[in-house]
Amino acid sequence: MENKINHIKHIKETVLSDQHYILKKLSFDYMTSDGKWERQHREVYNRGDGAGILLYNRKKKTVLLIKQFRMPAYLNGAKDGFINEICGGLLDDDDPETCIMREVREELGFEISTVKKVYEGFSSPGVLTEKMHFFIAEYTDEMKVDSGGGLATEQEDIEVLEIPYSEAIDMLNNGKIIDTRTIVLLQYLQIHKVLD
Repeated sequence: MENKINHIKHIKETVLSDQHYILKKLSFDYMTSDGKWERQHREVYNRGDGAGILLYNRKKKTVLLIKQFRMPAYLNGAKDGFINEICGGLLDDDDPETCIMREVREELGFEISTVKKVYEGFSSPGVLTEKMHFFIAEYTDEMKVDSGGGLATEQEDIEVLEIPYSEAIDMLNNGKIIDTRTIVLLQYLQIHKVLD
């Protein structure tokens, strides 16, 4: 694989694992800011792009989050490994809007028809190729079509949490919400005074 950008050349890829997602070792020549070439090596994990959403209810002043077990967080000190986070998932072959509406139905049990995209960005650009697309949307009780909880075929065991917005902000401020995607979308609601 060759790149036409003039500060990187001679890219060599070695697949280290492709059991679920793809982990590669990349070796390449990189021109530093002083004009010197150096050989660098990185491991890059490709799990595809994703989408996430924070649903809010203006009338009740609530938000919908999910709670699920995350092994990597557990291994890195997240007590029991259960994380309060936004609804989300991988795009697979869908566009971001189609993906997030599907995930809302599967994980939260709500059928929504409109979403607002608020930003997109790389999750951890030093190691992941993943780009996340982030949305917010308003929900009402009438939009609930089932209990949610995720798909058993994807080994999802999700608890749906309807939380007062003020409580979610308290959880954010006291460290009970530690997922960066969730932090950013809650801060988006704060900055733009969506529920004020």
